Amino acid sequence: MTAQPDTTKHERRTPAPPPVTLIGMPKFPKNAKKELANEQLRSNLRHATTTIRNKRARVVQELPHWEDLRLAGEAIKNRTLRHLDSYLLQLEQTLTANGAIVHWAADAAEANQIVIDITRSKGADEVVKVKSMATQEIDLNEALEEAGIAAWETDLAELIVQLGHDRPSHILVPAIHRNRSEVREIFLEEMGRYGTPPPEGLTDDPAMLAGAARVHLRNKFLRAKVAVSGANFAIAETGTLVVVESEGNGRMCLTLPETLISIVGIEKTLPTFADLEVFLQLLPRSSTAERMNPYTSMWSGVREGDGPQEVHVVLLDNGRTNVLADEVGRQALRCIRCSACLNICPVYERVGGHAYGSVYPGPIGAILTPQLRGIGSEVDQSLPYASSLCGACFEVCPVRINIPEVLVHLRNKVVESHGVTAEGLVMKGGSWVMAKGRNLALVQKGSKLAGRVWPGDVIGPIPIPGPAAGWTDARDLPKPPTQTFRDWWTKEHQQPEQTGESAS
Repeated sequence: MTAQPDTTKHERRTPAPPPVTLIGMPKFPKNAKKELANEQLRSNLRHATTTIRNKRARVVQELPHWEDLRLAGEAIKNRTLRHLDSYLLQLEQTLTANGAIVHWAADAAEANQIVIDITRSKGADEVVKVKSMATQEIDLNEALEEAGIAAWETDLAELIVQLGHDRPSHILVPAIHRNRSEVREIFLEEMGRYGTPPPEGLTDDPAMLAGAARVHLRNKFLRAKVAVSGANFAIAETGTLVVVESEGNGRMCLTLPETLISIVGIEKTLPTFADLEVFLQLLPRSSTAERMNPYTSMWSGVREGDGPQEVHVVLLDNGRTNVLADEVGRQALRCIRCSACLNICPVYERVGGHAYGSVYPGPIGAILTPQLRGIGSEVDQSLPYASSLCGACFEVCPVRINIPEVLVHLRNKVVESHGVTAEGLVMKGGSWVMAKGRNLALVQKGSKLAGRVWPGDVIGPIPIPGPAAGWTDARDLPKPPTQTFRDWWTKEHQQPEQTGESAS
C-alpha cells in the first residue's frame, strides 16, 4: 500500500505546524494565577486526573506485592546510577555489536544537530515522531523547523497539541487540558492546512476523532524515510531499546521508515534484561492504569529485511551528569515518566502543566527541571516552591522518589544562590539569640526596657516596606512584657532566706 503521488507531493511541501516555545516564561506564581482563572481548564483537569488516579488505585490493589515492586524498582535504579558510567559503556558496546550507530550528545544543541545531519544525509525533509519527552526537552521540533525539516507528531495527544499551536501540559496525556469538543474544533480548523482534512460531519465522539487522526497520519507514516523516537528503557546487557505505548503509532514509526533515530536520556539505562520485568509491572499501572501496555516494542539494532535498516542512538546528557553529582537531587533521575505524581498533586490539578514553564510539569518537573537547567532563571527558582509538601507524590511514585525531600533541598539552594538577604540576616540573628542562654537574657533585658517605656497596651502597626508590608499593615505589634518568663520563674522559685530556725 502506497500513498497517492499527488497527495504525497502536495503534503511534502506543507510544513508542520510551528512549535510553541517556552522561552521567557515568568515564574510559577504568576503563571499559576493566570491558569487559576481558567474554569474550563480546571474542570478538564479535575475530571481527567480523578479518573486516572482512581483507575490506578484499583489496578495497584490487585498486586499484594506492590510495595516490594516499588522497592525493587528503587534499588535497580539506584544501582544503575551508582555505576552509570560502566553501564553506558556496556550499552554502547552492545548497541554497536547489534549494528546500531551510537552518538553521544552533551547538550541539546549537539543532539539536535546530530538529528538534522542524519536527516539531511537521507535526502529527507520531514520526520515522523514517536511521543518523546527527551525530544521536547531539547526543543527538537524547533531545531528541525529552523533547518527546514518538518516534524510530524503521531501520538494522538501530541498531534492535538501540535495542530492546536499549543504546548503539552502533562507527561502522559499532553492534551489533558483539552476536552473532546475543543479537539473537534482544532481538527476542523487545522487538519486541512497540514495534510488530509477531517471527514465531513466530524463529531466529538472519541472514536471518530481517533479515526480522523488515523487518516490524517496515514500518508505521513507510509512515505517517511526517517523516524525519531525516544526510549522508556535501554538495556545495557543486550543493547535493546524499549518503547511502551497505547496507540500503535509508535509501532508504525519504529518499523516502517528506513532510518530510525532514538534519543535516549542516559538515565534510561537498565543493567539487565531481567530488570525489565519489574518496570513493565510498575510503569503501566502507574501511568495508564493498565496491567500491561497494549504495545511494547523492543529492538536491538538492525535486522536485515525487518524494520529500519539504519538505526542511530543518541545518548543524551543535557545536564544529567550535574544532577547525578547531587547526592540528594540525583533520585530525580530514577523517574520513569509515569506521571502518577501529577495525577495525585493538588497543585497540578488546579493550575495545569503550562504554569510550570517546563516540558516536565507537576511535582517531578518541580525537582527535575531546575536541576537540568540550573536555577538561574526566575521560573526555575520558583519551581521548588510549587508544592504544598503534602507528600502524596512520594506515596504514589513507583520508584519511591522522595520529591518533598528534594524540593526542600532545592529551596535551600535557591536561597543560597541569592547570597546575603534580609531574611538570612534575620535568621542568623535569631540563631545567635537562641544559641546560648545569656544571649537570650541580654535580648530580654532590652525588650523589658521597651515594654516599660512604651505607653499603652500595643505598639500598633509598624509600616515595613517591601514583602513584609502586607503582614505588618494588618497586624498590631504587641508591646513587650515588662516581666519575662525567666524573671517570673526566679521570683516564684527563689529559696526563702535561712533564719536559723527550722520550719514548723
